[in-house]
Amino acid sequence: MSEVLVVVGPGVVADTRLLREIADREFAAQGVTGAVAFAEDPTHLQVLLGTCEAAVVVDRPTGPVTAPPVTVWVDLERTDSGEGVRRIQGRGLQGLAWGIRHAVHRMRYPGIRCVTYGTEPDQWADLYVPETRRHADGRDGAQEPWTTTGTGLPVVALIHGGYWRSIWAADLMEPLCADLLGRGFAVWNIEYRRPDLHGWNATTADIATALSTLHDPGATGGLGLDLSRVAVVGHSAGGQLALRAAADGALVSLAVSLAGVLDLEAGDRRWLSAGAVAAALGHPSLGRPPGPARADRYAESSPLRRVPLGVPQLIVQGAEDDLDLVDFSRRYAVAARAAGDDVTYLELPGGHFDVIAPTAPIWQAAVSAITDALR
Repeated sequence: MSEVLVVVGPGVVADTRLLREIADREFAAQGVTGAVAFAEDPTHLQVLLGTCEAAVVVDRPTGPVTAPPVTVWVDLERTDSGEGVRRIQGRGLQGLAWGIRHAVHRMRYPGIRCVTYGTEPDQWADLYVPETRRHADGRDGAQEPWTTTGTGLPVVALIHGGYWRSIWAADLMEPLCADLLGRGFAVWNIEYRRPDLHGWNATTADIATALSTLHDPGATGGLGLDLSRVAVVGHSAGGQLALRAAADGALVSLAVSLAGVLDLEAGDRRWLSAGAVAAALGHPSLGRPPGPARADRYAESSPLRRVPLGVPQLIVQGAEDDLDLVDFSRRYAVAARAAGDDVTYLELPGGHFDVIAPTAPIWQAAVSAITDALR
């Protein structure tokens, strides 16, 4: 039996050979056996789902479906479903590859604890502790020996990027979750409402609430966490959110930006990612928000405008990344140091996604620095 079955529903309009090629490449990359099946109708789709233990369904069924415990739903087109990685949407055909990656991750880490911190579908975080991982022989538990300082496991809270757009979700950070878990950290992988659907205030409030929920033993279960050693680590737009949370007083001992958007005003004026900054904050940097809300969102939210943050920081930047992001990171590090902050600046060869690739030298250098800071 295949480890992962991709089921393509009858309503999907895409080249069937290309779908098979995408799936086969991803099966090989993930080291799993897999197959692709095409459902003729909803009844046939249900029959196919009854033959597997892990499924990736490319379709949106119109009625109730009984699915395997590990099932990832993929919509090739954007639906704004507000379901995070529970339903990957809007990433086009490449969404199939992301769906397979997520399914394999869930198979390998069956003990992930999903903790909700609000009532909306995107208000949750995944908690990884040693018991999360499955042994190579199928037994649950950690593969590596686990040790603590006697006070519990240090925690890394992850905030994904995606230029604050809802098609990107917490699955972006799952490779880092696995890597950090293997290094002896507990991991708190945060999902949050994005401003394109919910507004800027919802996004910033969710990050603050998610980080405070980490300190609620009723939510996390008191699973041996050392909450005096918490690093908040954000990638790209998540870097901005991580540093802004630290500036707002989040209970963290280290704030880390991985290729972060650290100067929102320059990011807006330089039309970063086709206007992503103004779209997220709700108005351009030279304007004011409409209606009664008169707060200067750029002054509140741009890390460069918030220094000193008052907590140690690690700024990580790939030298082959977008030149504007390189500029933002360099200037931010200079400004934060001048304001009195304890800042380590790490720039190494690598692109925008190398900083969240476990095998990349720039990530390995970054996680070594995080380990030293939380030791």
